[in-house]
Amino acid sequence: MKLASASLAAFALLAGDLVDAANWDVTVGKGGKLKFDPETITARTGDTVTYHFFSKNHTVTQSSFDKPCQLLEKGGFFSGFTPTTSDSVEAPTTFTITVNDTKPVWVYCSQTTGNHCQSGMVHAINAPITGNTFDAYKEKAKGAPTSASPANGLPVGGTRVLHVEVGLNGLAFTPNNVTELPGTVVEFSFNPKNHSVVQSSFGNPCQPLDGGGFSSGFIPTLSPNPGVQFQIVINDTKPIWYYCAQTTGNHCQSGMVGSINAALTGDKTFDAFKIIASKATPPSTIPPQAPIGGSLSVNGSVITSLNGNVLELTAWKDYISQIPKPGDNDQWMMGAAGGGAIANYNWGNKTLSDDATRRLQLLQYMDNALLVYLTTGVGKLTDGEWENVYPQTIVSIFESMGAQAYFHRSTASDILQNFNKTMPAVCQYNWSGSFVDDYVQAVLTLIMLEIGLLLDTVTTASSTDPWLAPCLASAIGAKSRMAGVIGLMQNHTAAPAPREVALSPNLVYSYLQKNYIHSCPSETALQWNTPLPQLVITGRVNDPATGRLTTIQVSLDESDKERYLAFLGPWGQVLYSPLSKDGTAEVPVDLYAYVWVVATHEKDMTLRDLYSSSLAGPEMIWVSKP
Repeated sequence: MKLASASLAAFALLAGDLVDAANWDVTVGKGGKLKFDPETITARTGDTVTYHFFSKNHTVTQSSFDKPCQLLEKGGFFSGFTPTTSDSVEAPTTFTITVNDTKPVWVYCSQTTGNHCQSGMVHAINAPITGNTFDAYKEKAKGAPTSASPANGLPVGGTRVLHVEVGLNGLAFTPNNVTELPGTVVEFSFNPKNHSVVQSSFGNPCQPLDGGGFSSGFIPTLSPNPGVQFQIVINDTKPIWYYCAQTTGNHCQSGMVGSINAALTGDKTFDAFKIIASKATPPSTIPPQAPIGGSLSVNGSVITSLNGNVLELTAWKDYISQIPKPGDNDQWMMGAAGGGAIANYNWGNKTLSDDATRRLQLLQYMDNALLVYLTTGVGKLTDGEWENVYPQTIVSIFESMGAQAYFHRSTASDILQNFNKTMPAVCQYNWSGSFVDDYVQAVLTLIMLEIGLLLDTVTTASSTDPWLAPCLASAIGAKSRMAGVIGLMQNHTAAPAPREVALSPNLVYSYLQKNYIHSCPSETALQWNTPLPQLVITGRVNDPATGRLTTIQVSLDESDKERYLAFLGPWGQVLYSPLSKDGTAEVPVDLYAYVWVVATHEKDMTLRDLYSSSLAGPEMIWVSKP
C-alpha cells in the first residue's frame, strides 16, 4: 500500500507518534520458566506494555539498574502478586504500563520463594546496547539481596485488570470466583445473547444491592465480539457479589452469578452464594437506569447513559437511514463523536427562507453521501478487505469521523423537520473502488466539498437567516480537522492554507452528481441545476525543485470562444489563467494546498456568478505545501 511509510511518518509529526503507538505483550513465567518473554523490548513514547501471567505466582516490579531486585526509590510500578496454576493458560489478570519516555526501564519479579529475580527473571525496556546493557543488569541481579515488594502489596504505576467474560460459555461468568487486590479494574466483556452485570448481596443474590452497587444494564447482541465492556474498580477486600438479571431463562437462578474476594471457608463462600441464588424466587430485577457504579464502553467509546437500562447496539450501516428527531441523541454515537447534536436551537419565532431550505437540503444530501462512504469504509477497515491496513488509531479516527458526520447531518435534518420541509432520502452511490488509497481520497474530497458549501451557506445565511449561521459554522472546524488528518496520511501538512475554499451550491451539486451519485429516489432529486460536464485533467507538470504544480492540461471540446481555468482559492479567491488550444494553463503562483478548478468561457467572474459561465468542473487539485 503506497501510503504506508510516508503517510504514517507524517501523521506522527502532529500526533506525537500516536499512530505508531503499539502495545507490547510480554509473558511472565510461561511454560513454568522463570522468565519474561521477550526479555527486552525497544518501545516508543506512548507505547503500552501488557504483562500476561502464568504459574506460579509472579510480579512485575520496577527497579533501577544499580539495584536490581529492589524497589525503585521513587515512582516505580508494581503489578501485585498474581497467583495462577497453569503453565500454558494465562491468568485472567493482566498488568499494563505506559512508556512515558525512551529512558531505560528495569523490571524484575519480586517473588522470594525460589529467588526469581536472582535466578534471572528480569526484563528491560529500551536497554542500552553498550554500557548498562540488559545482560549487565541480569548479571548484577544474580548477586542482589532478597527481592523487595511494596509493603501493602497493592498495584501501583500501571493498570491491573481482571478480565471476566460474560456469557462466553453458557450462563456463566468466566471466571466466576476470584480473589483480587484493591485497585484492580474488573473488566466484564459481553457475549451473546442478552446479559447484564448487577451487584447484589449475599443474602439476596438475584436482586440489586440496596443503597448502591453497580449495574451495566442489559447488553443485547448477536455478535461474538461486540466490543462492549463494563468496568468497575475494587476499592477494598470486602466480598463483592453480582449476577445477571436476565429473566428469560432465569439466568441468576440458573447459576449465572459471580463473586470477588468471597471467603474461602465458612458459610459465605461462593458455592453457598450460588446455592442461595438457585433457590431465589423469580423474577430477578435490575435498576431502572444504567450504567451505574462503573464505566460502560463500546469499542472504546464511553457510554454515560442508556436512557434506561438496555443498550441498543445499532449497526453502522443502520445509522445512515436513521434520521433522529430534534433533540434525540444516540449515546453510542455521542461517545464515538465526542459530543452530540445541537442541544437547543431556541426556535421561538424563527423563520426559514426558501434559499436556506434548499441549501440545508443539499447539505443533508451531501452528509448522506459522506456517511455512506465513512460507514462503509469503517466496515472494510475493521473486519473487511482492508483489515490491518492501518493501525487501530487510524481506524478509530475514521469511526469518529463517521459519528461526527452523523451529528453534522442532524443540524440540517433537525431544522428541516422543525419547519416541516422535505428531507432528501439516501441515494445509491458510486463506490471508489477496491483500493484504500482511492477511498481515502474520495472521503477527503467529500469533506472539502462540504466545507466549501458550509462556508458559502454561512455567508449567505448571515444576511437571510442570521440565526442559522452559527449552527452551521460550528461544524466547519471539525470538518477541517478531518481533512487535516487525512492530509497527514497523504504526506501533506495538517493546515496547508490559512483559510478554507468556499464553493457555491451549483458547483457542489455538479460535482456530487458527476462523481458520487449513482441514482436517487425521484423525490430526492434536488435539481439545483443541470450538472456541468466533468473536468478531465490529462496532464500535470510540477516544479522538480519545489514540487509545486505549475501547469495542468485538461480535455475540452473545441470552441471559438475564449477559454479559461478558474482556480478557486481560500475564502472566495478566484484566479484565472487562459487555456491554450491544447488545453494547458499555468497554475497561479499564489495558491497553496487543495484548490478547485473550473473551466469557463469568461474571466473576472465572482465565485457567486461563476456557474453561469462555466464549461466543466469543478475538480479538486493539490498545488503545493506552503
